[in-house]
Amino acid sequence: MAAIKILVIPGSLRTGSLNAKLAAVAVDALVRADVDVSRISLGDFPLPIYDGDLESNSGVPKHALDLKRMISAHHGVLIVTPEYNASLPPLVKNTIDWVSRVEDTHESKGQVFRERPFAIAAASNGRLGGTRCLQALRLVLSACRATVIPNQLTLAFASEAYDDMDRLKHAADKDAMTAMVRQLIDVAQQMK
Repeated sequence: MAAIKILVIPGSLRTGSLNAKLAAVAVDALVRADVDVSRISLGDFPLPIYDGDLESNSGVPKHALDLKRMISAHHGVLIVTPEYNASLPPLVKNTIDWVSRVEDTHESKGQVFRERPFAIAAASNGRLGGTRCLQALRLVLSACRATVIPNQLTLAFASEAYDDMDRLKHAADKDAMTAMVRQLIDVAQQMK
């Protein structure tokens, strides 16, 4: 049986991002769970702000098609995102907007969201750990008819959540990571 393939997408490009650090922890947890993991940077898929006129005149940008195909090559996706003003950062929302517009050969628009499970996580220095952002992300992905697994990870006080080896140091955070990873793998196997 072929290994489950999971794609990890950090929703931040900032150097030293707490969410990029959490994405790295998730990659390690997925590797230890014996799945094939890919981690990308959205900086490698630059996209203009979504504009229906731009789409009508020029079509969907090549990077949106490339990213959609990258997602299609995996059985599940984990998005790790920062919270901006209690919601999604523009980078994450704009990426989802463009990918939802891709209509690849023999596929309908947004089909990539319907065929694999998504897990969501956020790290924040605040006490809510990005909870409000994940509510917004879950709503957006659900509008794309994605299966978003129930388990999610919100990492509060994130700058204090890691040990000197950049591993999670609190048992509750480790348990939340394990539960999220296990559920993503289980649902990906069921949908495969």
